[in-house]
Amino acid sequence: MKPIISILIIFTIITGPATAQENNSPYRTKLSVDGPVIIAGMGLSAYGLSLMMDKDGFTEDEVLALDKNDVNKFDRFSAGYHSESAKKASDFPFYGSFAMPFAMMLNDNVRSKAGQVLVLYVETMAVTGTLFTLANGNTERARPLVYSDEVELGEKTESNAQNSFYAGHTAATAAATFFAAKIFHDFNPESNARPYVWAAAAAIPASVGYLRLKAGKHFLSDNILGYTLGAAAGIVIPQLHKKTNLTGISLTPSVIPTFNGAAAQGANLSYTF
Repeated sequence: MKPIISILIIFTIITGPATAQENNSPYRTKLSVDGPVIIAGMGLSAYGLSLMMDKDGFTEDEVLALDKNDVNKFDRFSAGYHSESAKKASDFPFYGSFAMPFAMMLNDNVRSKAGQVLVLYVETMAVTGTLFTLANGNTERARPLVYSDEVELGEKTESNAQNSFYAGHTAATAAATFFAAKIFHDFNPESNARPYVWAAAAAIPASVGYLRLKAGKHFLSDNILGYTLGAAAGIVIPQLHKKTNLTGISLTPSVIPTFNGAAAQGANLSYTF
């Protein structure tokens, strides 16, 4: 998940001036809104990453005291999983998924609004990165491999061994693939290929989650949560930018201040449908 930070920086530089390409697009983007969201997402992702890197590793005594039976019943079956081949294999669909939104550019409708689509992609990945790094940085959960007798003690005492919650590879992959499917779906409402695009979007992060499970990097619950949050980001971020005249629904947020006499007392956040 760490390479996502660098990718976001590059994408932001590339797509900075592209938010005005709205004609004949199902989406509406604004630099004054999307720019701060992207910058905030990148900043929070970097902060969360620093929290992850600053974790203290297990001591040898703590490692030796770990017991598989202390793992909840739902996840216990995978405590002790450790496969280097599965770990290496997971990188192929993981990194490959980042190209899927670009593959959508082969579609004429999407390619005509490439700049706007890339802005939405950066925003989606920034939100995904924020959720993951802040959750992981503030949570300590031993990876399944820590319970394996085959893993060297040195690896078990690394701070990274406590980064099981939740699955960042799975989350990032789901965000990228579901984003691509959502973009294709909205730009091509009459296409017969839409079910196949959605099927691919669902299958790729599922394969990453399975491989990360077998690698002993994450428990099943970590992967389920990562998959769910990543897929939600990939769908919800574009949906919040949909135009009212094309969807029939407006999800426009508004902040209304509340007053107590002449002094502001607070604010109400509302969505107009």
